[in-house]
Amino acid sequence: MHPSVNTTLESLHQFRDLARNGTLNWRRKLIYWSGAVLVGLVAVGFAELADAASHLRARITHVSPLLMLVVAPLGLALSTWLTRRWFRGAQGSGIPQAIACLHLHDMVLVDRILAIRIALAKIFLTCLGLLAGASIGREGPTVQVGASIMHMVGRQAGMTNVTGIHALIKAGGAAGVAAAFNTPLAGIVFGIEELARSFEQRTSGTMLTCVVISGVTAIA
Repeated sequence: MHPSVNTTLESLHQFRDLARNGTLNWRRKLIYWSGAVLVGLVAVGFAELADAASHLRARITHVSPLLMLVVAPLGLALSTWLTRRWFRGAQGSGIPQAIACLHLHDMVLVDRILAIRIALAKIFLTCLGLLAGASIGREGPTVQVGASIMHMVGRQAGMTNVTGIHALIKAGGAAGVAAAFNTPLAGIVFGIEELARSFEQRTSGTMLTCVVISGVTAIA
């Protein structure tokens, strides 16, 4: 075969490989951006549920302050029992759990901590605690919920690289902050100061993009 033909074929193969890689990269980015939108939507839903629980507690108190002497201990006892019996791993504020997962290389343990089942339990138990009058907030749990969502997205996208998984967890946690407070810049700063330690993590385009998309989604 003529050398020029071989060169042309090699160029076509290289172009095909580049196009394939480019398509895979864009597909993966779209999956990550969709996850960031989902974090924003879930954070908004979480905020609505938390506000509804707080308003319900206020109505109970308005009807009769003595009712809280029954609601508070029963609600807190129920929350403790559910956590210990069915949702081990849902305890805690959420931020330490997200940070801890960035230092774990045992993906089985990370999958257990950031399971969607635990994230949903976190939402429900937080609202139950607010109804019972516990001195808690939704912001910390939203960090773990956001990290869980992005971790799930990464798993669904076939992410197996530990560094990549950590980047998505970090992006999800920071996106949770951005969505919880409706402040994308705060999410970026939180991701840089609290979740990221290396230069590569601090300059992660994945984190910055996901945080902005999640924050804008929550604001919208």
